[in-house]
Amino acid sequence: MTGRAAYPRRQALILFAIGVPATLAVLPYQLALQPALLERAPLPALLLGATFNSAIEVGVAVGLGLLAAREVGLRSPISEAIAAGGDVPVAVRAVDAPRAVLLGASSAILVLVLNSTVFGAVATGLASAGAAVPSRLIGFLASFEGGITEEILFRLFAMSVIVWLLSRIWGQRPAGIFWAANIAVAVLFGLAHLPATAALIPLTPLVVTRAIVLNGLVGVAAGWLYWRRGLESAMVAHFCADLVVHVLVAA
Repeated sequence: MTGRAAYPRRQALILFAIGVPATLAVLPYQLALQPALLERAPLPALLLGATFNSAIEVGVAVGLGLLAAREVGLRSPISEAIAAGGDVPVAVRAVDAPRAVLLGASSAILVLVLNSTVFGAVATGLASAGAAVPSRLIGFLASFEGGITEEILFRLFAMSVIVWLLSRIWGQRPAGIFWAANIAVAVLFGLAHLPATAALIPLTPLVVTRAIVLNGLVGVAAGWLYWRRGLESAMVAHFCADLVVHVLVAA
């Protein structure tokens, strides 16, 4: 990372300012799934701890992610335009929100179909273990964390850094590097969802495969949009996918 251009501090502040509150929006969802958390600490302490952890995670992800992204040509058009006083409507059109909505919703529908067919046994096991189904309002709030914070962590940070590392090894940036980084991050994204599942049922090869495949489908779609249309496009797709799963088909 050469640092030839001035670091985009205003853009970093914008992404940080939306990433931290979005993390807190998932807390009701977590409490609905694991009410025992309130037995370990009072709500104010949970909020304080979540805010502190989020500030560190998002701060590091934004700080390093923007550096890597600028080096490999990955962009965040809307936040860039806002930070630089540029043409925001042009940036919004560049994100191609309709395509992002379509890809996000389509990937979510495929996730639901696979979950009820190929991975039906795992879904039944989760239901038998008492896996809660949070309300649609709680699911709506949690969708902001998925669409904003997770995209900052996994796409802006993880995918950008992996692309940068691979490009340093190969000395160039062919499409294969972006696809390799996209798939690698999608797998990591799926694995990151395993702790919540492990709290309910044992982690078997089928359970791990389910986490990677179902979450990875959304991750690959978001990663492709980040590569081709920018971070905000990935955010829109992820947010819409979560809306389908946690709001429209919450039951």
